[in-house]
Amino acid sequence: MHLFNFGINHKTAPLELREQAAFAPDSLVTALADITDAGGAREATILSTCNRTEIYCSHEQANENSLVEWFCDYHRLNADDIEPFLYRNPGDEAVRHAFRVASGLDSMVLGEPQILGQMKEAFATAHKTGVTGKLLNQLFQHTFSVAKQVRTDTQIGASAVSVAYAAVKLAKQIFTDLSQKTVLLIGAGETIELTAQHLSQQQVGHIIVSNRTVERAQKLAELVGGEAIALAELPTRLHEADIVIASTASQLPILGKGAVEQALKKRRHRPIFMVDLAVPRDIEAEVSELSDVFLYTVDDLQNVIEENLQSRREAAEEAEKIIDLQVGHFVDWLKSLDAVPMIRALRENADHLRQAELDKARKLLATGENPEVVLEALARSLTNKYTHAPTAALKEAGLVADKAVIEAARRLFDLKV
Repeated sequence: MHLFNFGINHKTAPLELREQAAFAPDSLVTALADITDAGGAREATILSTCNRTEIYCSHEQANENSLVEWFCDYHRLNADDIEPFLYRNPGDEAVRHAFRVASGLDSMVLGEPQILGQMKEAFATAHKTGVTGKLLNQLFQHTFSVAKQVRTDTQIGASAVSVAYAAVKLAKQIFTDLSQKTVLLIGAGETIELTAQHLSQQQVGHIIVSNRTVERAQKLAELVGGEAIALAELPTRLHEADIVIASTASQLPILGKGAVEQALKKRRHRPIFMVDLAVPRDIEAEVSELSDVFLYTVDDLQNVIEENLQSRREAAEEAEKIIDLQVGHFVDWLKSLDAVPMIRALRENADHLRQAELDKARKLLATGENPEVVLEALARSLTNKYTHAPTAALKEAGLVADKAVIEAARRLFDLKV
């Protein structure tokens, strides 16, 4: 049985093509059934995210082309159009690819952890559908174990590498416990949405979302169990915020020095941590002059992120060493599968001989033969029949000086000659 992985990702294919090749969540079960029926796969798992669509499968013969043809037919794609963007990983290359993907080494953001959860979900769907077997079950269990080892033994995910995550991590470093803190988010775009998700994961006390369009603010607030307000309400609500994170498309500052001073007076000078992720700025630069304000700009965070990216790159080198070792272990397991049919046949043959001789011995005992004589005959007959085939093969090898067979027999039977 052969292992094979193929697909496209953010490194090899443009967004337009990735969109065409994506599998909708509600179509995965049907697709898995189809590839194992019409596509020629024995086992299959489909991983489809915004950055990649790839298939892991096993098959009896080297028919990778038919699997790729199924993929193109399923999505109504011209094979010639997709071929330049497609990667193919047979055998141990597929194993290495799975390990690297799960560990975040093949992600757009180096070391990001979300892909591991997506792989687990993809495998769970395939397993529940009944299209995984011994090979893929072992591959994915080993993959998840390797990813965990990489996370544990390296610093691949220890440092923030997005401005949203960096802002939240910095807030946690300053306040330690965010469960009693109120966060004011200004804006409702992608960056603020990602920030809100990170804050929610940190179980922040209360989130207020302020946006020019209140409906968008309300939609985001509902996702994180927060509260939505209009931008016009900022002057009367700013003092409630321990943390302010802003990212809008405004060409003029949303918060000025005067408004922040008024808020600090109401707070009796309890400090406010502010992060301005916008370009142009949402918070006037002069706000940083206030003694009870810790103001960080997107440039401040970018410096932190670049340092953290370098740290992740160094950790990635360590992760690659772990993966090299674990690929070797898995390939050894794969090679051992080649001997399984031979081992099964050997045991079945031995069981057949044992049962035949045992039946013969029981018949002799039933006729009143001496048990000791019967046992002696049973042992002698079993010995002769077990050693007949290897003895004949060794004699023939001796006649033609086949040293390979003789050495194999020495190893198989642990002979000290």
